[in-house]
Amino acid sequence: MSWRLRVVHSTGFAYHSPVTSSYNEARITPRSDARQNVIVNRVETVPATRSYRYTDYWGTAVTAFDLHAPHEELEVSGMSVVETDAGQRPAEEDQASWEDIRSEATMDRYDEMLSNTTYVPKNRQLIAAAKKVAKGLTPAETVEALSRFVHEEMEYVPGTTGVHTTAVDAWNERKGVCQDYAHLTLVMLRGLGIPARYVSGYLHPKPNAAIDKTVQGQSHAWIEAWTGGWWGYDPTNDTPITEQHVSVGVGRDYADVSPLKGVYTGGGATDLDVIVEITRLA
Repeated sequence: MSWRLRVVHSTGFAYHSPVTSSYNEARITPRSDARQNVIVNRVETVPATRSYRYTDYWGTAVTAFDLHAPHEELEVSGMSVVETDAGQRPAEEDQASWEDIRSEATMDRYDEMLSNTTYVPKNRQLIAAAKKVAKGLTPAETVEALSRFVHEEMEYVPGTTGVHTTAVDAWNERKGVCQDYAHLTLVMLRGLGIPARYVSGYLHPKPNAAIDKTVQGQSHAWIEAWTGGWWGYDPTNDTPITEQHVSVGVGRDYADVSPLKGVYTGGGATDLDVIVEITRLA
């Protein structure tokens, strides 16, 4: 059963001294794909500015804008109405075998989603653990098993890691947040040769959400893997992707999908609080 959700996301920067110009990109517009459809979306800024939209290399909608008048704070808010369905892994007859996964054609086609990055570095210990977990499983079964392994081995503790924490840093602490769970799962999947990508988005916290009741939502992250087709799994909650998940951006890791980034001339900056409100409309 599909859901209709309204998501309001507010974020921004506070500058230590007036900024004379800034150039910014916001990735807070949900995707339209096979699982979800965006009905309404708008992105607004304070101070007001003209903006333009484009789709980046990874397929994420980007709102770009720049300011050329002195300002001490920048607020960005996005409002979207989106219809979502539950995700599904490829049907059994369409699932790729290990031979398919490790073929030259697959490795060449999905090279970027098999590569190591700063957030998702190669790690022998994690790859060895992944091989142990995957023994006797199909690639699709491995995706779920490794997501479950990360979920069971990690403790969800906000504040113990930051936006610059790598998967290995989080693993050494055995603590982290959704970003870390996703990065860890990517290290293990890519280490086995399964193409996998990072997904940013939102999560409605209540599976039995009441209609028209606004609740505090969550910025969230999960993974998508290719095992004959792209499909998602949420290692933080050890669950397939449901109607509660609203996807926004995809990429190799967090750096490709950060909600707001930019450059400016002036003093230092502090991130404003991120506020996400989400309402089930139908």
